[in-house]
Parts: sequence; C-alpha cells; structure tokens
Amino acid sequence: MKQVLDFLPAVAFLAAYVLGDIYQATIALIASLALVVIAYGILERRLHKTHFITLLVAAALGGLTLYVHDPRFIKFKPTAIYALFALALLGSQLFGQKVLMQRFGSKMVDLPEALWRKINLAWAVFFVGLAVLNLFVAQEFSEATWVKFKVFGFTALTFAFLIAHAPFVARYLPKEE
Repeated sequence: MKQVLDFLPAVAFLAAYVLGDIYQATIALIASLALVVIAYGILERRLHKTHFITLLVAAALGGLTLYVHDPRFIKFKPTAIYALFALALLGSQLFGQKVLMQRFGSKMVDLPEALWRKINLAWAVFFVGLAVLNLFVAQEFSEATWVKFKVFGFTALTFAFLIAHAPFVARYLPKEE
C-alpha cells in the first residue's frame, strides 16, 4: 500500500500531463501529494515529514505556476526538493549523533557508523547531482521531455544508485537460514 502511495504523485502528474497540460498536471501533483500526506497520517498516525515538505514546496511553486501561468516554477520543484534533501543530509553529517541515512535505515540493516556516514554523504552528493540535472533538462529540453525525465529518469537513476550500494552493504545484511 505504501509503495502505491509513494508513486501516486508521479503517476497523477504524468497522467494529467498526457490527458491535459502542465497546469492540470500541477494541480494533480499538489492534490495527490496532499492525499499522500493525509493517507500516511491515517495509516501511520504521524506526519510523514518528507512528503509534507514535498507538498509544501509543490504547493508554493505549483501555486506560482498556476498564478502567473508559467511552468518554470513547477519545473524548479525537483531541484528545490533535491537541494533540500542534500542540505538535510549534509547537515546531519555535521550535527547530531547519527546521520539521517542511519536514522532511516538502521531498522533494516546494522552498518558500522563510518559506513553510514559514507552512504549519507554519497546520497547528499547524488541529490546535488539530481538538482543540477533537473535544471539542465528543464532548460535545455522540451516540456514533454522534462515531464518524462522527471517521472522515469529520476526514478531510474535513484533505483540504479540504490542498487550501486549493494556491494558495500551486502556483507552486513542478515543471512537466511
């Protein structure tokens, strides 16, 4: 159920774009992100901060897109989100006892603190790269290409980056009996 919720905004954005235009896609994105925040609130009885921050940024930049009728604002949303994620990860390198990736992932796998710090830094750099890549694609390619890249390209890059961690964490994964 949670995986469906996590992909709902991207699917809603793409479907609304294909069936309408960037403005309808923007409305669909904001509405679906609000639905995700509410659904997580009901399912987990807590505010899912990542989705809530994404909703706030989408509402602000999407609202500007709709108000001034200029898609540049919504095209900037992935850059803003990725930059915020990178800043949060980098900040956790400097402040706090555990880096963010350790706080999120320690329930799934027990890694040495030094490895958590390397993974955290790698994700921060990765998010900076995605932020810059989004700016490039948004400025240098058509709106339709940007929409497809936003939905499929970033998903594929994130999945590939996640898989690239396998050699580093494999020996720490629980063994099946």
